[in-house]
Amino acid sequence: MRLFVGYDPREAVGWEVFMRSLLAQKEIVSVTTLQGEQRDGTNAFTYARFLVPHYCDFNGWAIWMGGSDMLLRAPLRDLMEEVSARDAVTVVKHDYQTKHPMKYVGTPMESGNRDYPRKNWSSVIVWNCANRMNWRLTPEYVASATGEHLHRFAWLPDERIGELPKEWNWLADEYGPNDGAKLVHWTAGIPGFERYAQAPMAAHWHRMKNGDLGQL
Repeated sequence: MRLFVGYDPREAVGWEVFMRSLLAQKEIVSVTTLQGEQRDGTNAFTYARFLVPHYCDFNGWAIWMGGSDMLLRAPLRDLMEEVSARDAVTVVKHDYQTKHPMKYVGTPMESGNRDYPRKNWSSVIVWNCANRMNWRLTPEYVASATGEHLHRFAWLPDERIGELPKEWNWLADEYGPNDGAKLVHWTAGIPGFERYAQAPMAAHWHRMKNGDLGQL
């Protein structure tokens, strides 16, 4: 399996915790870390994720996860069982209004947390890199496209956007605790930041940081 993970130096501790949770699954995975260039005041990997098919020479399958604000609690092979070959991408189709008008409060990343259509759909993506509809995602195309266009998967018809169960991108600070979550995602701020140390399901994050691999 090919996994691409986002990295932002401002969330380095979050990336380390995510990687520990990945190693705890004891799978053979090819991991590529993407940072890219910062645009529009976003994190450093916001646009790099859309080049995953290009990096894979438009062949095979690949998984994208933001990583730095996530914790993996289930094997990636289980994720791939949820995917259909007919779809160009497969994502969790969130539909919510945020409870946090500001995110990353008290950190250099502090910013407004606005609502928009298909918010957080692109934070976990299973890419069918060989799908012809993804061939247009060249470096030139991604560089010229708006964030709105990319994050809403506007180059695809809706029927080619497959759906994952919400447990594969569980927004703990929006949805609350869920013991069945397979991937926990803290969208307002990682538990490693003081203000979010007691966020929903933060105990799982702190145990992983402290090396307790048996209590994801």
